[in-house]
Amino acid sequence: MATCTKPVGVYSLTPFTQLDYPGELACIVWFAGCNLRCAYCHNPEMVRSVGIKPWDEILAFLQQRQGRLTGVVFSGGEATLHPHLVSFAKDVKALGYRLKLDTNGTRPDVVQALVAEGLLDMVAMDYKAPRPKFKQVTGLRESLWDAFGTTLDLLIHQSQIALDIRTTVHTDLLNEIDILAIQDDLKQRGYTGTYHVQNYRHGETLGNLEPQKIILNQAFVATPRKVRVAFRNF
Repeated sequence: MATCTKPVGVYSLTPFTQLDYPGELACIVWFAGCNLRCAYCHNPEMVRSVGIKPWDEILAFLQQRQGRLTGVVFSGGEATLHPHLVSFAKDVKALGYRLKLDTNGTRPDVVQALVAEGLLDMVAMDYKAPRPKFKQVTGLRESLWDAFGTTLDLLIHQSQIALDIRTTVHTDLLNEIDILAIQDDLKQRGYTGTYHVQNYRHGETLGNLEPQKIILNQAFVATPRKVRVAFRNF
């Protein structure tokens, strides 16, 4: 198995979760750093960190938990920024785990490599905003939206990979019309799964957001004419 003995951008490890990987008893490997600066991000220290935990330590934990855990989640931050992510994914799969990736979709080359190697069982992908508001929501250049779109198209047409598409909504940033626009785009791309709309939960965030003054109107955006919608945290 490929390993790395130097600090490699792993921020921390959550040893057990029944929530982050549906149907699996899993752990979460949190990768430091992110190429976006979403104001509602609840992991500011992780985003700003370079990570100090070596992969050898994670790998030893996974070896010890064989037969007790069934899944591993790569999350962050943004895991696809890590230069050795494909190698790490191979280590995980060699131990018999199912692998879920949480991603913002802006590194289609990395996702394509993981798909080509048959390393992914599930992907949770953040649809941050429609193109006109992508820069406002993520704090960075709109051109990354095209990279996100490439990844989205790739994953929609991978039937062997379970796909969860989700949008976090703070109504200072996104409104009902924006959510309908996202649904239109998903339908046009051929997405047939459930689209999860997540309500912002107030706390310490990267952009020091104030609490929402109004909450998204669920009835307005829950239209069967577009895609199937489910709501979280409302």
